[in-house]
Order: sequence, then C-alpha cells, then structure tokens
Amino acid sequence: MSHRQVFEQSIEIRASASVVERCITDNVLMHKWLNPVLRCEPVGNWDTNVGSRSRFIIQIPILQPTLDSIVLEREPGLIVWGFEGFFQGCDRWQCQPLEPGTRLVNRFEFEIPNPLIRFGFNRFAAPWTRRDMEAQLRRLKQVAEAQNY
Repeated sequence: MSHRQVFEQSIEIRASASVVERCITDNVLMHKWLNPVLRCEPVGNWDTNVGSRSRFIIQIPILQPTLDSIVLEREPGLIVWGFEGFFQGCDRWQCQPLEPGTRLVNRFEFEIPNPLIRFGFNRFAAPWTRRDMEAQLRRLKQVAEAQNY
C-alpha cells in the first residue's frame, strides 16, 4: 500500500520566468526565501544540472535531520530535486510564463517509509509543512520581484 502524499502550491509573481528560476537555482538567493531553519549545502560545487547533489539540513539543535537530494530533471523553467532520507520523493519547481510575470508551481511529492515517523508527521507536521510551503512561496515572490529593480 502506497503512502504517497502530494502538497502542491502556486503563486503569481511579477517577474520574468528567468528571474524566478534564478531565485530557485541560485544558492545565495535561495537562502533568502527558504525557511530560516532549513539550510541547503552543495555536495561538491553548487550546481543545478541533472545529477548534481546537495543536502538539505533542518537546523534543529542536536538532531539536524538531513535530506540528501539529487537533481532529477532540469530544463529551462523547471527543476526537480529527488530526496532520500526520512522523506523519499521529489520537489518540483516549474515556472509558467504569464502576462505579465510568472506562475510558479511547487509540487512536493513524497513518502515516509517509517510508519512511526509517518504517523508523527501526519499528526503534527503536515499542516505546518503546508503553511511553510505557502510562506516560502510568498518570500520567494518578494525576492524575485525585488530582482526586477
């Protein structure tokens, strides 16, 4: 039985798709909109080409749970990170050009293999995760729209 879950959010941004994409793929800009307790570190040099690796670290004292990620798909306006760790799945970011601006769609599709962790996540963290994804998109919108000036 699959325990796959999908959280999908979108937002309209008054910036070109290339500016929005740069906010998602540039490590410095990324840290301006990521949740402050989340840190993304490259494994080797920072890159967003297919096969590039990074590590997302949740900065909780002592524990610091980590998700190892690899870029699974990459084309203009699209990046998909695959995750392994306490979550297994992918985080898809797609820029859809609009007049004027861009619709950014973020789809987090995942499974939590450990039944105890899955129960705890669904019981306590799932609503927070959804709200955090929405907040991240609002912060990303601010960063992208500020790049236009």
